[in-house]
Amino acid sequence: MDGTERDLTMTLHQSIHDVAAADWDSLSGGGNPFVSHGFLAAMEDSGSVGGRSGWYPYHAVLRDGAGRVVAAAPTYAKAHSYGEYVFDHAWANALERAGGRYYPKLQVAAPFSPVPGPRLLTAPGLDVATLGDALKVAMAELKCSSVHATFCTEAEWHALGRAGWLQRMGVQYHWHNRGYADFEGFLAALSSRKRKAIRRERREAQEGLEIRTLRGSEMGRREWAAFHRFYLSTVDRKWGGAYLTESFFALLGQRLGDAVVVVMAFRGGKPIAGALNLLGADALYGRNWGATEDVPFLHFELCYYQAIEFAIGLGLARVEAGAQGQHKIQRGYLPSRTYSAHWLAHPGLRDAVGDFLEAERPAIVDEMAMLGEQSPYRSEA
Repeated sequence: MDGTERDLTMTLHQSIHDVAAADWDSLSGGGNPFVSHGFLAAMEDSGSVGGRSGWYPYHAVLRDGAGRVVAAAPTYAKAHSYGEYVFDHAWANALERAGGRYYPKLQVAAPFSPVPGPRLLTAPGLDVATLGDALKVAMAELKCSSVHATFCTEAEWHALGRAGWLQRMGVQYHWHNRGYADFEGFLAALSSRKRKAIRRERREAQEGLEIRTLRGSEMGRREWAAFHRFYLSTVDRKWGGAYLTESFFALLGQRLGDAVVVVMAFRGGKPIAGALNLLGADALYGRNWGATEDVPFLHFELCYYQAIEFAIGLGLARVEAGAQGQHKIQRGYLPSRTYSAHWLAHPGLRDAVGDFLEAERPAIVDEMAMLGEQSPYRSEA
């Protein structure tokens, strides 16, 4: 397929390995590990996507007239709406009740990762909307009902919105570094009551345990096997599906190296809990957690407080602790907007969803304002 800008040609690839890692990563910029070639390859090579997962890679790539890769997007044909964290089940049900077919759909995403970041990766000077137009062509060629770019950047959201895509907002909870010298400096910015509560939680969580922060190069077979057990224990408790295979975690450590940060708790030398994070250019991204022993406040310690300490130590701008959880506010993680953009081929469904999103966005803004009033920070901090 020939493009109209700079003689562009689009290709779709059923494996990330069809695209040279250097070409892909030169577009992703290296700031967000969830769109890196290594992360996406670990997903595919571990069988977490493909096979019977319902996530089928069709990575979109644009090349210029000289054959150079100038744009790319991590793209999947989806047979369901699981593992996305931006819920469209009602849209699917509405179209299918009307006699239409919602699946397959095209998803531009980091699989199973509600982590905001770039989704439409472009070389300098190339309009994001050009790649968006190519994705609509891919949607039609693959006979998909729609294409969705979830947890994209605000800039991508605006560019796609100007191109006619439907715009959706969501809420997550992020911790922002205000130049703290250490964890005590962070605590000093909180109200006295919140400061005392966090100190108590940390004391109770750490009692009788050894807590270590391990980088990818320090994680061996024993540690990854333990972490997979932790992951499954969380899946079991939430009555969810185990999206990630056992080999994914070890492959992630191999491919991303010390960008992998695992906080583990040990009792008597035996690992009992862990939290997996990925390190970006200016942020630590919390991803998976689990435990085989129920310890009060240990989840908060490993996922939130240890992450803050690590971020302060490296001078990172923020910690993004994943989806959901208003309880994060009282631990210093404040509401932040997330963005997604959607192109629906069916005119009636597009109009109905557009009306819904027009009403939903101001409600999200109002909700964030209300949540912001729960901030644990001192007003003068």
